[in-house]
Amino acid sequence: MLTDELKKTIQEAYRQFLDVKNLKARYGQRLMIAHIARTLGGIKRNQEHQRGGGDHLCVIEAGTGTGKTLAYALAAVPIAKACDKTLVISTATVALQEQIIYRDLPDVLTNSGLHFSISLSKGRRRYICLSKLDQLLSGADAKVLPLYIDEHMAAPDAESLSLYTDFAKQMATGKWAGDRDDWKTVIADDKWARVTTDHAQCTGRRCSHVKQCSFFKARESLTQADVIVANHDLVLADLALGGGAILPPPEECIYVFDEAHHLPDKVINHFSANFRLAATERWMEQIERALSAMIALPVMDNNIRSELESLLSQLIAVRRGLIPLRPVLEDLLDGAQERQGIKSVRFADGIVPAILTEHAKSLLAGFSEVIKQSEKIIDSLQDGMDNNELSGNREANEQWLTTVSMARFRAESAAALWRSYASDATKEKPPNARWMALVEAGQGMFDIELNASPILAANALKSALWSRCYGAVLTSATLTALGSFDRFSMRAGLDTDASFEVVPSPFRHAEAAELYIPAMDCDAGNAEAHTAAIIEMLPTLLDADAGSLVLFSSRKQLRAVREGVSAEWQGRILAQDDLPKHEILSRHRECLDEGRGSVIFGLASFAEGVDLPGKYCSHVVIAKIPFAVPEDPVEEALAEWISRNKGNPFMDITVPDAAVRLIQASGRLLRNEADTGRITILDRRMVSRHYGRKMLASMPPYRQIIE
Repeated sequence: MLTDELKKTIQEAYRQFLDVKNLKARYGQRLMIAHIARTLGGIKRNQEHQRGGGDHLCVIEAGTGTGKTLAYALAAVPIAKACDKTLVISTATVALQEQIIYRDLPDVLTNSGLHFSISLSKGRRRYICLSKLDQLLSGADAKVLPLYIDEHMAAPDAESLSLYTDFAKQMATGKWAGDRDDWKTVIADDKWARVTTDHAQCTGRRCSHVKQCSFFKARESLTQADVIVANHDLVLADLALGGGAILPPPEECIYVFDEAHHLPDKVINHFSANFRLAATERWMEQIERALSAMIALPVMDNNIRSELESLLSQLIAVRRGLIPLRPVLEDLLDGAQERQGIKSVRFADGIVPAILTEHAKSLLAGFSEVIKQSEKIIDSLQDGMDNNELSGNREANEQWLTTVSMARFRAESAAALWRSYASDATKEKPPNARWMALVEAGQGMFDIELNASPILAANALKSALWSRCYGAVLTSATLTALGSFDRFSMRAGLDTDASFEVVPSPFRHAEAAELYIPAMDCDAGNAEAHTAAIIEMLPTLLDADAGSLVLFSSRKQLRAVREGVSAEWQGRILAQDDLPKHEILSRHRECLDEGRGSVIFGLASFAEGVDLPGKYCSHVVIAKIPFAVPEDPVEEALAEWISRNKGNPFMDITVPDAAVRLIQASGRLLRNEADTGRITILDRRMVSRHYGRKMLASMPPYRQIIE
């Protein structure tokens, strides 16, 4: 409960922080602290420690400049400690995660008078695997089966071998803890992939290197921390493993999801499944060869050899069962329409053809048996290693365990897809999206890919997170759409009794910025005429000596406008795809620091998360309303389901989503309270269509100039 003592702790921490930093209290920040404290401090449980509904969930939209991190830290840390719960702060981006762990929380710890310990949580792939490093340096890795088809097992070149030797030396002397992000230089992805691992490959506590393992050392520190800083992907990966595998169990956690508007899409990605026919046949053949080699070893335990022979027979049977599937899939793809250059078929209402359902049931049974037999062998290998009963050296036993674990992992992935295709879609509410496509597989080859995905994250979040966690705070600058939380609530599965609040931004939008919609003779729906109009208007709209950001909804239009403007203006433009994003931002800042004008041409990735304060961005131009690409199968399936339920997909999904993107794009202008400038929208639908007027009304209160 939110006791008077707890209230006093929070209030004094805020007062001390402001005094030490010589800051003034922000109204929105104060409201946010109070709202979080009331919600988390008011969680009620019955005698069985159960609670109902969503009154433990706190949803807050807080604009840029509110000081969200300080607000949720000051409110949630004391309450989490009082409840003996771990506070897990989760972000969508690595940049914000690092800002919180290295800057924001140490600032709170130093200046608020609160006492708490902090730990950073990252997945296994951010840490070195000493077993793999040892195998590489000894040449034994050539015997290890790759988990993924594109993991090449050729001997490392001299440059890579030098790097791996340096890894070993730095760890041996204690100068490096095995964290990729702490290495002195940037490590290329292909080089790092050879010396890291994931859940499927890791042998865990049975690894001979476990006492020195970087990942397990980092994980041990989590059990002692009051506050864990993670990211959405890691939280969802933990939930997919049942919760409590990487982070503390959800029941023992209070979560803060910063950048919470990303959470539903992250969930959909995590709970989707896919299956590539030719790639699956290849990895099955690889595992069959590896198992055959294991069976032939004279030192192999006879009981385990018998189990391996059964697994090998089952794998061969399942692979042969894929042969009659190919013509069925090819017939379904025959005559399919191409979307964005990809031939694909989406199954209406998620209902797959009967003949494919029958194959799905058979393959589900086959892959389930592979999983069952793999788990039996894994148990036998683990028991033998624990009791020192297996002959041969421990390193060989670990490699056997890794090979069988990978067979199980790949079979589980395949089974997830076929389980979805074998299910009765008519009983799903809402139905999953299911589709297949002909995709490039490299070297001029193509593969057939089958996909299944939830169309909303609601059910997954309700069952895996909201029903289990002690409490949660969800915050972002863009959670409402058209003035309502309805869109976010639908996608995130929030109960109506969750607590919702919009706190005011400290920015004086009307004084700092103007929203300008100029007169235009064309409709933005006419792509050719609209592009020609932008080419003509842009030089008159932009200040040649200032910093500007021009955002496009399509790559085609971006390129056409860049090629259409004069050579003089082309020299000022830094366009997406010409250079890496970080290089574009760096060169843009350099130009302005040297007194020269610079214009960034960007797509959606520049409309969010880009921070160009002050002179670096005094004008944001939005070419057109950022409607989503209509060919996305998941969005199509969601629209189909809403239509079936007598809804209006355009007004219920398309317009609210575009409204959120519009606010995010316009938010690139004001990054701190001293910023000023202009936002120009080159789309007359903002005033000529009723949905455009609704979007305009939901924008921050900029001073509006409409011609």
